[in-house]
Amino acid sequence: MSSPEDEPERFDGEGPRHPVTLTRGFWLADSACTQALWRVLKGADPSRFTGDEQRPVERVSRDEVQRFLRKLEARLPGWLIGLPTEAEWEYAGRAGSDTPFSFGANITPEVVNYSGNYPYAGGEKGLYREETVPVKSLPPNAWGLYEMHGNVWEWCADGLRDFDEQEELDPVGPVNAKKAGCPTGSGQVEKNNHVHALLQRLRARPRARPGRAEPLLRSGARGGGAGGRWAFT
Repeated sequence: MSSPEDEPERFDGEGPRHPVTLTRGFWLADSACTQALWRVLKGADPSRFTGDEQRPVERVSRDEVQRFLRKLEARLPGWLIGLPTEAEWEYAGRAGSDTPFSFGANITPEVVNYSGNYPYAGGEKGLYREETVPVKSLPPNAWGLYEMHGNVWEWCADGLRDFDEQEELDPVGPVNAKKAGCPTGSGQVEKNNHVHALLQRLRARPRARPGRAEPLLRSGARGGGAGGRWAFT
């Protein structure tokens, strides 16, 4: 888990790289939650980008996501449904790859929705859509998961934890802690990044950092582009 020290445009808080073992199986939704599904269970849709109900829901807080998941569990008896941990999300996002992106060393707006005005590691500028795209519009990673890079931030179940070089078993960061947080946040981590993001932040490793995302670290805060996908156990 984490990125190698020589990975281009790496943030300081991404390391050190260390081995992680996940012992419990889980199923991760193949896309972020759509506005259509959110509206069925929650009614109002807070999303900024509308016009197609298959767009991902965004601008939702972690608390709102948790209430949504309890409603979803009520319709699927026997299933435990929650957000993935940061470790689970990175495992799924990498899909067996060891490169900055699951698609390789670099990507383009043809496969990921981000600001093409800011290419990664010397790449060429490209399309900037300035809005989300419907889920499953772009190619999936090797494990069939769509838009794991770009489009929207995605909440994780746990908060930011400090890394070291020791091997970890089913790591979980602080939950409901003041420091927890990301887009992959509330005080919780947020991953993936969104339509306006610089490509540097769309790599498999980046996470929201407390100093840069303080307003998003509260459980009730609505991240500007935050949505999510859930894990089934």
